[in-house]
Amino acid sequence: MINFLFRLFLTFNATSLILVIYLVKSQIIINGLHPSMINLPHYISYLIYFGIPIFLTYLSLLLSNKLTDDSIEMDNGKSTIREMECANNAYLPSYLGYFFVALSIPYYDTLIFIFLILFLFTFFSQTLYFNPLFLIFGYHFYYLVTKNNIKIFLISKGKFKDPTKLNFLHLKRINNFTFIDKN
Repeated sequence: MINFLFRLFLTFNATSLILVIYLVKSQIIINGLHPSMINLPHYISYLIYFGIPIFLTYLSLLLSNKLTDDSIEMDNGKSTIREMECANNAYLPSYLGYFFVALSIPYYDTLIFIFLILFLFTFFSQTLYFNPLFLIFGYHFYYLVTKNNIKIFLISKGKFKDPTKLNFLHLKRINNFTFIDKN
């Protein structure tokens, strides 16, 4: 159950920047919430909007410690990872697409509908939980291919160059193909 809730949370974090872009584009500000906030500059609202997904991403990194432990260990002194590819830049075009969609949405009810569709597609794809905000926390994204030709998506703070020396003993399983390295 914790894994399911965590995946829902990761999906929300990965898609929440659409909401931030829409709020900024629509110039929706928090000044009307309280009389003492009436003279706040608009950028304060925008910083708060951006700060919320950053905080939620940080919270998801903390909660990832509760996920199931896993590992990719060496086999007879040899890494079971055959190939490795950096995936940091592979999904940035998708997020730029999200930004352009958010910029072109005219009404909040349309935003809600589109956000729900993207949320569902992201959640049910169950292959990746790419969140560009992980980059702020020093995480990188990698595709790993094991000796059995299983492609794994890894979220890690490590910077890897040689797949023959990789040994992951402290992984947390997000789903069958996605792991976060907590080493």
